[in-house]
Amino acid sequence: MLRQSTQQKLLQKLSPQQIQLMKLLQIPTANLEERIKEEIEENPALEFELENSTDQDTYELGDGLSDNDGESQEGEVELSDDGNEKVDLDDFLRREDEDSSGYDYGDDYYGGGDNERVATPARVETSFHEHLLDQLGMLDLDDRLHKIAEQIIGSLDEDGYLRRELTSIVDDLAFGQNVDTNVDEISGLLQKIQLFDPPGICAVTLQDCLVLQLKRMPDTKPVRDAIAVLDKYFNEFIKKHYDKIQRHLGLDDDDFKNVISIIIKLNPKPGGAFAVVNKAEGYIIPDFFVFNNNGVPELSLNSKNAPELRVSEGYREMIKAYDRSEKKNKQQKEAVIFIKQKLDSAKWFIDAIKQRQHTLLHTMQAILDFQKEFFITGDETELRPMILKDIAQMTFLDVSTVSRVANSKYVQTEYGTYILKYFFSEALQMESGEEVSTREVKTILNEMIGGENKRKPLSDEHLTDMLVEKGYNIARRTVAKYREQLNIPVARLRKEL
Repeated sequence: MLRQSTQQKLLQKLSPQQIQLMKLLQIPTANLEERIKEEIEENPALEFELENSTDQDTYELGDGLSDNDGESQEGEVELSDDGNEKVDLDDFLRREDEDSSGYDYGDDYYGGGDNERVATPARVETSFHEHLLDQLGMLDLDDRLHKIAEQIIGSLDEDGYLRRELTSIVDDLAFGQNVDTNVDEISGLLQKIQLFDPPGICAVTLQDCLVLQLKRMPDTKPVRDAIAVLDKYFNEFIKKHYDKIQRHLGLDDDDFKNVISIIIKLNPKPGGAFAVVNKAEGYIIPDFFVFNNNGVPELSLNSKNAPELRVSEGYREMIKAYDRSEKKNKQQKEAVIFIKQKLDSAKWFIDAIKQRQHTLLHTMQAILDFQKEFFITGDETELRPMILKDIAQMTFLDVSTVSRVANSKYVQTEYGTYILKYFFSEALQMESGEEVSTREVKTILNEMIGGENKRKPLSDEHLTDMLVEKGYNIARRTVAKYREQLNIPVARLRKEL
């Protein structure tokens, strides 16, 4: 039976402005300028502040925020009284109608009609696949075989491996290029491509990749032994069962060390040298700077996070011209509605940037106060247990907001540059009852492993006993978890000759 009932519920819904603010807060400093330029391109009522401007309506970052920032009473837009040229709304609308058939940017846009345009220099790079296609041209192949070879090269991943099944390549050629071939023919071309540079490309597995590189080296006994190790005892090699390999190959310690030194110099990703690195990902631009001023840490925000923006004076003058006009037709009203929407959007974006700056500083100051000893000494063991909730309570911000800041922002100190989430860690109780940061335990664990005898690495059980002796109440499985979080392999894989 269907029934209808009335219920009252409290639901929290984010407005579009709040959602956009959260997105702005998460944008790293390296991409903020690009985001602002995109907004300026979309909204002509928003512009960068001129260096010599004294406009009283300029939105200077660092001022306090209020619900009525940028708005005057009765919903009117405030206008400046400076001597800028006034824009007549009627003329503006008339020009828009006359120019609706096309755009005339004038000589200023193109740099002058009689002057020769200067080409912008562009950076030219050769990709991994282009490098292989250039070498393919040196082979004496007919058009059909050339298409098959191009398909093979196009199937290689960015590391240089052929991850696709040969039967699938056969099907791709049949359906995509109407080329009839078979696995044997593709295998023959595959062997020719494997002779291209860089050595080791077009391999199916890591084992094949390393062996291909060894076969390109001079034929010496250590190289032959290295091929034998990878060809016959690859599983034992990756598990570092060196004693078993030495025994089967009859190699003494010195000979085996030479073999290992050859293998570890091989490149497991031969195509990696051609990988394109995103500049924004390759460099870290800190959002904050912390300086130690005679034992007092001082915080400052990267100036790139505080761009000087303002509402376009021309758009505000259009509103003023409309208010002065005695004739207010429908076309003008529609234009004014559009202009006011752009002005409101510009004001909101400026306020959002100001709110972003305020939130960043407020959150980072709380972290600085909480971890003051670390920022003074740089000693990782001075880090206190701290979770997102601690900073949220100090700043009166939501935990999700603190998380957005911590996961995407960096701070530069005298001791290095850190992502903010580095300072967050859970607590571990000492035998004395005192709580310490798990970061401190990981630091000590890393030091223990770094100072161990690599011929006899410390097991997790031994590491646990050493930590317990230092007063840390910790279990072996917890030590294993911390070791994995530090990307440190087990004792057997840390063993060296």
